[in-house]
Amino acid sequence: MLRVKNPVLPGFHADPSILRVGNEYYIANSTFEWYPGVEIHRSRDMVTWEKVASPLSEKRLLDMDGALASCGIWAPCLSWSDGLFYLIYTNVRSWNAGAWKDTPNYLTTASSIEGPWSDPVYLNSSGFDPSLFHDDDGRKWLVNMEWDWRKTGSHQFSGILLQEYSTEQKALVGPIQKIYPGSEIGMVEGPHLYKKNGWYYIFAAEGGTSYEHAMSVGRSRCLTGPYEFHPHNPLLSSYGHPEIRLQKSGHASWCDTPDGRSYLAFLCGRPLPGTLDCVLGRETSIVELEWRDDWPYLKPAPGEELFPSGAVRNWPADSFEPPVVLDEYRKKGEFPPATKSIEYRFDGSAIHPDFKNLRTERDPEVYSLTSRPGFLSLRGGQSPVSHWGQSLLARRQTDFSFSAETKLEFAPTSFQHLAGLCWRYDETNQYLCALTFDENLGRVLKVLTFVDRQFMHYDPVPVPGDGPVWLGLTVQVDSGRFRYSPDGKTWRILRPVLSAAVLSDEFGGMGFTGAFTGMFCIDTLDYTARAYFESFKYTVL
Repeated sequence: MLRVKNPVLPGFHADPSILRVGNEYYIANSTFEWYPGVEIHRSRDMVTWEKVASPLSEKRLLDMDGALASCGIWAPCLSWSDGLFYLIYTNVRSWNAGAWKDTPNYLTTASSIEGPWSDPVYLNSSGFDPSLFHDDDGRKWLVNMEWDWRKTGSHQFSGILLQEYSTEQKALVGPIQKIYPGSEIGMVEGPHLYKKNGWYYIFAAEGGTSYEHAMSVGRSRCLTGPYEFHPHNPLLSSYGHPEIRLQKSGHASWCDTPDGRSYLAFLCGRPLPGTLDCVLGRETSIVELEWRDDWPYLKPAPGEELFPSGAVRNWPADSFEPPVVLDEYRKKGEFPPATKSIEYRFDGSAIHPDFKNLRTERDPEVYSLTSRPGFLSLRGGQSPVSHWGQSLLARRQTDFSFSAETKLEFAPTSFQHLAGLCWRYDETNQYLCALTFDENLGRVLKVLTFVDRQFMHYDPVPVPGDGPVWLGLTVQVDSGRFRYSPDGKTWRILRPVLSAAVLSDEFGGMGFTGAFTGMFCIDTLDYTARAYFESFKYTVL
């Protein structure tokens, strides 16, 4: 029996919404302040996942100018009905300013997952994590958590709301009903509604999104409730099991296979060994469900029991049996790794979909593949702490140990010109290796560190001449070092040693994304300097 090791989407892939259409499976994930918004993968077997769409790629669909770190796109819901994909999403405008949150929710549709996607329909702002349920009588219902600012001094999660959605009016209609208060775990969010064998099921995240995270289940014969709790809630949680590899498990969604098997996609975190620091962010894993008395349970791995020592097994297995094993895997006797090394070239007509930028639709004058063919040209943007106009292109860190390299051509003439390689979490926690200018030394390399808003820069390293420079980053689990080379062969290690933990969800307060590495260009003089990157290589170590 072949089993797939979790996570199936490593690195920052939070809040998975799983869907089956025909024989194909889709997962939509949160992207927060990263652009384009929402990321969708497709698979035939739940083993290999191909990135097929980032629907919110135009300003008409998503405007995040000025969004703070970990604002933006929270917990999308992808569904299918009437020959259309329905995508529901929240564009969070504020989240950590005390008792208040600003959480407008929207709906867009498309007949193909690749688009085009319709102009967004505004739904409501009463809370976040909206989800659309298509009942078998043709009616459609929106559920979302409610945020109650009056509950100052405690958690403002006050239950799950239900309201009908009219496709004719393109609006919510009818009364708003609170149908699910959540269990005693508290902080109920991330709701999804399903129907099976005459029962309505509500799956909801609880416990916050850290190590107490969980997912509870309720069921009812009536859509509006009352919902009875699962006799062994939570259905899923890693809490109380520090020995397992997949921590922080929760925020899940479910789909059935054509032959009736049930699978649960959920978020989880893998902390650095001996720590609670999740540098890779919240990732997507999958487990199979089994049904007993019309209640779902996590299917135990071979040799394990559902009720060990009388307690229900609700912590996730390290791997799962996929619904389909393609012949290519059966012959090899193994599945491919979830991540692989890759060298990105910039000699095509489009930037590889692995790369994300921050907050805004890409301006072709800022991100250009044509101003110098064969190169990615970045026009200098705002500072590394700006929420408005950074010029930065980065990809997820998907492995604890990796190497990143880029070849850069850049002719700075001011200390306000900087370009190079970054390793970052957000504006307050990031590391930069920058080629810049010094009035006495000419071109120099400087390492800049931002650690919980404390900024430092290190002694300049002269870079003679005006030719290309190779920049590198090597990360070994809990630490990293920048390096540079004048010829791509002989490398010099730069100080200091960089702590990976600084780029975790847990460092310096709560964050929701994960570590990225990539390329940037800064020009705080007049936004005209250009940096040219010939390639970017990501190598799994």
